[in-house]
Amino acid sequence: MCTSQLALLQVFFLMVPEGVWPQSSSSPSGAVPTPSDVGPGSSGGTLQSSLEGSETPWPVPGISTVGPTVVTHSAPGNGTIDLFPVLPICVCDLTPGTCDVNCCCDKDCYLPHPRTVFSFCLPGSVRSSSWMCVDDSLIFRSNSPFPSRVFMDSSGIRQFCVHVNNSKLNYFQKLQKVNATHFEALATEFGGGSFTSTFQTQSPPPHYRAGDPILTYFPKWSVISLLRQPGGIGAGGLCAESNPAGFLESKSTTCARFFKNLTSSCTLDPALNAASYYNFTVLKVPKGVTDLQNMKFQVPVTLVSQAGSPLLSGNTCQNVVSQVIYEIETNGTFGIQKVSVSFGQTNLTVEPGTSLQQHFLIRFRAFQQSTTASLTGPRSGNPGYVFGKPLLALTGDVSDSMTLLQSQGDGICSVKRHEVQFGVNAVSGCKLRLEKVDCSHLQQEIYETLHGKTSPEYVAIFGNADPAQKREWTRILSRNCSVSAMHCISCCVIPVSLEIQVLWAYVGLQSNPQAHVSGARFLYQCQSIKDSQQVTEVTLTTVVTFVDITQKPEPPRGQPRIDWKLPFDFFFPFKVVFSRGVDFQKGPASPILILCLIVLGVLKLETK
Repeated sequence: MCTSQLALLQVFFLMVPEGVWPQSSSSPSGAVPTPSDVGPGSSGGTLQSSLEGSETPWPVPGISTVGPTVVTHSAPGNGTIDLFPVLPICVCDLTPGTCDVNCCCDKDCYLPHPRTVFSFCLPGSVRSSSWMCVDDSLIFRSNSPFPSRVFMDSSGIRQFCVHVNNSKLNYFQKLQKVNATHFEALATEFGGGSFTSTFQTQSPPPHYRAGDPILTYFPKWSVISLLRQPGGIGAGGLCAESNPAGFLESKSTTCARFFKNLTSSCTLDPALNAASYYNFTVLKVPKGVTDLQNMKFQVPVTLVSQAGSPLLSGNTCQNVVSQVIYEIETNGTFGIQKVSVSFGQTNLTVEPGTSLQQHFLIRFRAFQQSTTASLTGPRSGNPGYVFGKPLLALTGDVSDSMTLLQSQGDGICSVKRHEVQFGVNAVSGCKLRLEKVDCSHLQQEIYETLHGKTSPEYVAIFGNADPAQKREWTRILSRNCSVSAMHCISCCVIPVSLEIQVLWAYVGLQSNPQAHVSGARFLYQCQSIKDSQQVTEVTLTTVVTFVDITQKPEPPRGQPRIDWKLPFDFFFPFKVVFSRGVDFQKGPASPILILCLIVLGVLKLETK
């Protein structure tokens, strides 16, 4: 029994009373440590205190330690300890040779006791310590491996505090040096994402996917690049050379080039030389980059039309590339099988501010597909029109998209035209500069500007209409300007506006409706000008309006219900019975029984 009691004396019991609170960085208010408070010795037992140089940063396993749950980041004491030796790096010393205010570890301040001058110390300029304190009366014996201290607070209560961590570990003790031996290990442990080339981090995919850039190879320089399709950027539509062509994405782009000195650019600018558009090979599949010497992965670019090199002759730069057309044949996952290119060329006059507009077209088609099939335009729906797709028109036996006016940057009518998109109302306008010609030629020029070089005769009923099947097209109603309606004598009646009205509707099932064109009309608005008037330009406008004339059916009704009908005197016997009052209770219950049988019979019929 005595042995058990003696063993209990070695156990460190910890209790946290209500009076436990964090301690401040200096001595708490009213707590004045005395020599008797610091060091071994305590009422009812002994205190074990160790030096700072031998502090143990973590509790030793197997040793019972005592401490409350309240942790403070400051040590009790009088603050007279020299701060500099334990702070090899002063994080707040930002001005060399000058005392930084409130930086208690700044050696340029020459202050043995910085707290006597500074109102506070900046974070990191003093040691950060964690102490756990409890009422000293609760402590019988301390066997903690950490430094301990006893002090008295303003209320006269002695507090027992244990320094639970090594304050030196809160600061830089020695900078970690990185060398080649453990660089990879540190980079793996602490590193994040890297901006490395995809070809270096992963193997190329086995085949092209839709939208992937097409890889090219220049054998002369052993350089891998991408097939480019320059496109216009900005208000001026300047050519952006870095625009890649996407696999299976047939696309047409237009851009402009401006030359400060065409004399030197004529023969030196690769964008003007046709050879720069075919002096490479195209990789069939992306994995060809792993074996560039294997010619089975490379497809040469075949020149369809002859194209000469740029030549400066006098004041003219000849054979300048104005159009590039690539025809690429593909075979599914086997990749690109054939590439051909054709050019359009023009001559430029050497003068200040010379510009050139270039057109680039890339068309994809299946390998060994007939050229006739590939030249047929894409559908606008199958069968019904898809909103935003071109409205198909027919002139003679040629099918094309219906178009409307497009203006240049200065507002003058452009040769290029906008496509009329199904279901999209649009308004466009431009100014047409007129020449002094007779009235009939003037009218013809304006009509062609409004509806295009050829006037559409039919519009496709569905988006997959076949030009050879006239029943799949509906005639466009057109009303031109009438001279008699203007009551004009010795004047010229010219159209100034065209309104394209399209009536359409949904047909088919409500679960899968198909949009079709019911009819279309060209409606011109005209004005008259005197033959003697000198008109230099006229403003033209085109308006496109789509009208939905769908007749929606009535909503479906629910399933018919059985309409029960009873004879008009069905309730007569019951009325007679109920009218008898009290006498009814004395009589037989046959009417009630009959009523129940009838109701049961009706319910059985309804369940059947």
